Amino acid sequence: MNTTTTSDRTGILDADLLTYSELRVWLPRRRIARLLDGGQLIRVRKGSYVRSDSAPQLVAAARSGGRLDCISLLRLLGVFVLEPHVAHIQMDRTATRIAARTDAVVRHFRASAVRPLSLAADVVEAAAQACRCQPPRAAIATLDSAWHTGLLNDEGIAAVFGRLPRRYQALRPLLDRRSESGPETLMRLLVRSLGLAVDIQVRIDGVGRVDLVVEGWLIIECDSEAHHADWIARKRDARRDLAAATRGYTTLRPIAEDIMHHPEVVLNAVRGLVAARRGVHSVGSSRATGRKAD
Repeated sequence: MNTTTTSDRTGILDADLLTYSELRVWLPRRRIARLLDGGQLIRVRKGSYVRSDSAPQLVAAARSGGRLDCISLLRLLGVFVLEPHVAHIQMDRTATRIAARTDAVVRHFRASAVRPLSLAADVVEAAAQACRCQPPRAAIATLDSAWHTGLLNDEGIAAVFGRLPRRYQALRPLLDRRSESGPETLMRLLVRSLGLAVDIQVRIDGVGRVDLVVEGWLIIECDSEAHHADWIARKRDARRDLAAATRGYTTLRPIAEDIMHHPEVVLNAVRGLVAARRGVHSVGSSRATGRKAD
């Protein structure tokens, strides 16, 4: 669930490293010392500081001598990434006093168009790097998420692909900004891999809007703990499924964890339902007359 606001994103992307010489332009030594003692400033390296309200991920990147980058930055900005556990840091090629290597950090050495003292990498650069660091389906899900949430617009998406080798252009037609979650994108791509027709964010009369409709009769709802954990939500889902069944639909509700980490299990479930359906009867166009959601 994305709870990152536009204000949050602005604060992250506007955060800068503060040098001692810069601070001395405005503040006497004693004032700087008091800010450090009081916790308003954090010393990250010799002569380098950050504000205490900076995100911990930005502070850690500054301590490493770089900027938060790639999947780490995108996740902080509320974008879906598949494996967020290792910190990704952008390092200038001319960087000195680099911290010792560790398995907990992935370093990306490259020049950047971002402000020299920025604690965060450029968003387009980070998105392009995330495509390189993830499997193709996860890369598509990340770009869908960045596009859907407004972090990247059409021009931004084009700029991302402009930074990638030609082989990545095959991913571009698979993007769909209507996807409302990473698991939804991953599920759509899994279904496509079976050669099945799939549409997303479809509104069905008497049911409401559903995540995916496959072959006109199979509804797939990509359930996450954030939206489906409590009893009220479960009752609502069950009643929607009953309404869908009344109209001839079958509903499958794989959980996000399985879509992301056990895709073959989910694929086998889809295969089983499709195999059972074929040879019996198919839902005609009259049953799948739902409008695409705007």
